[in-house]
Amino acid sequence: MTRDLVYGRRPVREALRGPREVLELWASERAVRSEPWLREVERPRVQTKLERDLSEVAGTRDHQGVVAWCEPYRYVDAFELAARPAPLLACLDQVSDPRNLGAVIRSAEGAGGSGVVVPAHGSARVTAAVCRASAGAVEHLPVAVVPNLARYLADIKSGDLWVAGAVGESVSPMWEADLSGGLAFVFGAEAKGLRPLVRRTCDLEVSIPQLGYVESLNVSVAAAVLLYEARRQRGG
Repeated sequence: MTRDLVYGRRPVREALRGPREVLELWASERAVRSEPWLREVERPRVQTKLERDLSEVAGTRDHQGVVAWCEPYRYVDAFELAARPAPLLACLDQVSDPRNLGAVIRSAEGAGGSGVVVPAHGSARVTAAVCRASAGAVEHLPVAVVPNLARYLADIKSGDLWVAGAVGESVSPMWEADLSGGLAFVFGAEAKGLRPLVRRTCDLEVSIPQLGYVESLNVSVAAAVLLYEARRQRGG
């Protein structure tokens, strides 16, 4: 049976609270003592294991004493996300670092986003590392995969849904842009930015004003700032 690995205290706890079934759950004695929720889990039964056993199956020591196996992650239909009333999407153009994908998912979920969209090629997918970086937010926020991001953006944009490219050199700072309606933000990969075809699909380009010496923000930080600015403009 195909199953996904999830590790870390918050990712596993959110997996237990989310829609997919947790099939097996391991925890160290120290984790069981310090985390009351582990003692309350009825299904599946918590199996107490040594730390080295957890590290071996997780492939890392960053498991915090908790490892689980879940049903495979279920991606959603990207066009259904765009069809929601006044959607707020985060679209990632070939962001390959799983930690960045996880951090964007965490910010999008916190900002009340509709979902995250990634292309099928050159992008990170939902893995145990992404679950860990998202602190479990991936269990509650839809993620979709599209064959061609530029074509997808061209297909979904309309008078009710604008495509906004996050571009460092844009002349439009975020607080001068209208981000109050349906919106699909597009964020490029570190040091690469948006690909030309993707950039040409954008209805507008926005930037985050930089007051220091650093030229740009990490993609996950930029996503958090812009998503929350869009949420602010929507009134909450």
